[in-house]
Amino acid sequence: MSTLRVALEWFLNPDHVPLLLGIQNGWFKEVGLTVELIEPKEHFDAFKGMQEGTVDIAITEPIHLLQDLAKGETMLGFARFLHTNGGVMYLKDRGIERPRDMVGKRVQYPGAPGPGGPAIVNTMIAADGGTPGDLTRVNNGFFHTDALAEDKADVATLAFYNFEVVEARHRGLNADFFALKDWGVPDFCQLIFIGLPQVIAERQADLRNFLRVMHRGIDLIKEDPEAARIAYAKATETDADEPLGRAIFDATIPCFTHDFTLSQDYYAKLANWLHETDQVPAGLDWQGAWSNALAR
Repeated sequence: MSTLRVALEWFLNPDHVPLLLGIQNGWFKEVGLTVELIEPKEHFDAFKGMQEGTVDIAITEPIHLLQDLAKGETMLGFARFLHTNGGVMYLKDRGIERPRDMVGKRVQYPGAPGPGGPAIVNTMIAADGGTPGDLTRVNNGFFHTDALAEDKADVATLAFYNFEVVEARHRGLNADFFALKDWGVPDFCQLIFIGLPQVIAERQADLRNFLRVMHRGIDLIKEDPEAARIAYAKATETDADEPLGRAIFDATIPCFTHDFTLSQDYYAKLANWLHETDQVPAGLDWQGAWSNALAR
């Protein structure tokens, strides 16, 4: 039996249901794997863990993979499993109706005062015919909805529809969002698996079996969402019928994808946007960032 230590990108949530199903139902053990899930104390702890050998593979988003490459890290993405709709969330009663209305606004994002939030918002403003400019940068951690509800910010990025928008509306806020894909920003709201190239090369057989179980979990989620929801509640010791949790779970189900591949063209566009918005230097060698060899 081989052990595979998987670092999550965030706290355990419905995005991780295929993993929980594989563990609960013994599917990983059927293919000779013991899968350990690791919740990072900080959002980016997984990368340090892989370098230190305490983590085998990790979940992240495509944008973070390229940002790591720009820092000199040697990471390889090999499969995606979730694709949600993400963007900039706002409240409709605050005078914002379209992206160009965000000019000069307060932007909430976890990486503030880094360049990521303004890059997204200013790209959308420009795509809507507005003039990009200075934005007030607000860091309220990952509590996007709180930042808007407490009037700490005017808009929040990066918000996922299946989490923050559902949460905000559940709290009675008149929330909506501008989707990345609609306003000039590459759609990087996807969850992928990454690892050190040497680890991926050495553990190809284990990782192929791991992805087979992921497919099996996604099949169950699509075919019997109620059973999947109950399994998630059992694993997290939560109330399966709690209204907000149920709403988030239901909104997450359509986000799981059976297509684990991503194209080189996708990464080329994302790398180009990162360079144009001064988030990575010119000449980033993105071509070694991804392989579909295991995903197919």
